[in-house]
Amino acid sequence: MEIYFSRHARRRKKLYGISEDVIIDILKDKQLSKGNHEIIENVEGFKFPLKVVFVVTDKITIITTYPLKKGRA
Repeated sequence: MEIYFSRHARRRKKLYGISEDVIIDILKDKQLSKGNHEIIENVEGFKFPLKVVFVVTDKITIITTYPLKKGRA
């Protein structure tokens, strides 16, 4: 399935140093239905878990991605 990054998501990736490969690995092997989704996952190399917010239609549109700060999850 095609993955598209919104302008906001591209800016957050750059700000927090998150590569596209990391986000694709998070989404890989997930059974995704149409609609809005949020995934929180611990990723090696990041102090806090990463949160990925996206919408599934005919393609996957990443809305935003960022590391969760202390005390959340």
